[in-house]
Amino acid sequence: YELRHPGSPSAWFTALNRFIGAQAPAGVALHSIEALSSELGKRAWHEARFYHQAKIHPAPGCWGAYARSLARLVAAGRGLAKKCIVLDLDGTLWGGIVAEDGVAALRIGPGDAVGEAYADFQRQLRDLARRGVLLAVCSKNNDEQARLPFREHSGMVLKLEDFACFVANWDNKAANLERIAQELNLGLESLVFLDDSPVERELVRRHLPAVTVLDPGPDPSDFPSRLAVQRLFETVALSGEDLQRAGLYRAEAQRRELRGTLDLKSFLADLRMVLEIASVDATTLPRTVQLINKTNQFNLCTRRSSEAQLRARLEDPAWLIWRASLKDRFCDNGLIAVFCGEICGTALRIENLLMSCRILQRGVEQALMNAVVIECRRRGLTRIEGEYIPTAKNAMVKELLPDFGFTATGENRYALDLASSQYKAQPQSMEVRGP
Repeated sequence: YELRHPGSPSAWFTALNRFIGAQAPAGVALHSIEALSSELGKRAWHEARFYHQAKIHPAPGCWGAYARSLARLVAAGRGLAKKCIVLDLDGTLWGGIVAEDGVAALRIGPGDAVGEAYADFQRQLRDLARRGVLLAVCSKNNDEQARLPFREHSGMVLKLEDFACFVANWDNKAANLERIAQELNLGLESLVFLDDSPVERELVRRHLPAVTVLDPGPDPSDFPSRLAVQRLFETVALSGEDLQRAGLYRAEAQRRELRGTLDLKSFLADLRMVLEIASVDATTLPRTVQLINKTNQFNLCTRRSSEAQLRARLEDPAWLIWRASLKDRFCDNGLIAVFCGEICGTALRIENLLMSCRILQRGVEQALMNAVVIECRRRGLTRIEGEYIPTAKNAMVKELLPDFGFTATGENRYALDLASSQYKAQPQSMEVRGP
């Protein structure tokens, strides 16, 4: 009856949730109570005595899980979700020790309960990677030996191309985690470390307190639930860049390899970069909002915006809101920079200037500011005003405006007189199209 009759309670609630999901406007985040209550158990979720006595719902025993789930959703909307899970190999992705047991003896894949449990965990990780979460390896192993199961064992779900970074050596794991964060241009607080060894977990906790360290437990069957219950990788939107993120980082590794063989000028020229600058529109709005709310390091003011706020500004002619997308000979990097400014009289006030750290030292910020200055002069504006709002993470842009020729007008406040020649137009290492 519940499955077949459209008027049954479960059918009605399912239809209602589908309707809400389909009709919710962009910028609205949906918190799936149905999924959460199913995970915790419907009997535990709804205790009639509490509801009848005080209209308490859900039951008190579920409040902690509800609060964590809601908090993670809010944090995701503020760009605070974790970005990368760093994984051990032996005892974490498969049963056994590859250096001692050999590839063929590893427990991974069908036909063995333990092997199936590890494969199930790998599927969960693969699904996270497909949603834009970065996967990295941090293993005490010989590099070539550590890679063999991914190449030779038929039971492996994950492949080498699923990983944005692969570090296998005999250095201590805290040092390797710092190396991984640096290579991926991520803060340590963006990393989640999962290792079956309590010694390695404790080492990382003591030396790198910013890293979230998870204990997978002794039974690989529990690995997926122990990771999922934390809701560390919650997301409120999914962009094309998210779906391609692992590939973007692999392309960056190729660029680093090329960079080691050429001087900087030759390297940038050999990338054959094309930068497209254009106004943000309905198609690029979700990714723009995501970049605004996730970017922490190369972010002049770190002012966050909701999709509704940004949409309202797009309809106001006083606002100049641009996005920049970058292609090179290795890949399409997608939307990687945002400029927001408000015209006030004859001046343009910079609301924010931010850029993905994936494309640092390519000259994108210089090309973008060149375009802003040209546009201001075209509109007859005489001044650009900006400020640097310091945070714990954006020290790299402290001198950005002075480097462009802006002069100080107060503490962390700057102005550029467009009538003079004080702007230091930057040489461009790329073809620029638009705005």
